[in-house]
Amino acid sequence: MLAAYQTGTLAQFEAHAGNGVEALNLARRARRALGDRRPAVADAWLASVEALGHAAAGDRRAADKALTASRAGAEALKASEEPPPWPWVFSFTPDKVAACRVTCGARLGLSDWVISDDVEALATGHAKQRALLVLDIAAGYLAAGRVEAAFALASRALDAGLTYRSGRIVERARAVRRTLTTASPPKMVRDFDDRLHDVYL
Repeated sequence: MLAAYQTGTLAQFEAHAGNGVEALNLARRARRALGDRRPAVADAWLASVEALGHAAAGDRRAADKALTASRAGAEALKASEEPPPWPWVFSFTPDKVAACRVTCGARLGLSDWVISDDVEALATGHAKQRALLVLDIAAGYLAAGRVEAAFALASRALDAGLTYRSGRIVERARAVRRTLTTASPPKMVRDFDDRLHDVYL
């Protein structure tokens, strides 16, 4: 089970890095390692990892299908109230699937997957994880053409990245910035550029 968990975690990393094919290959390897008697939490979690892999590969339909499976698994886990088996030391909840959907939507440029009234409530947990999710939300606002809202959120996430000296957050902030192409960016975008300029972590 530990080997499958580690392989699944590596698949998640590859998906976040944009390597969809490698992420999906690793997720399949993790499923094979677990076999047919895998715990329900592994099934639900791996479906979310597969969703990220499909999103990284640009496959909206497959990502949506994997998210649906993951959500169903997370709902069943919530109803059973069974503690997750080691090495899954944290429970896998519907909120985690919703956060995964935001990330997938950001990768796919689907603002309707990202923007909702309660989406920022998903940004819980460790400050670095929150910042990455906030950058995904910012990407959704950019996809919807809401530049000011996007960069207000992205600036907040960048604050965390600089505070924690997180290269991953700063690089994700740069990736969000690159999605806006305009000859005359508004002042808040220019300010964002100034903060990103010469940052090396």
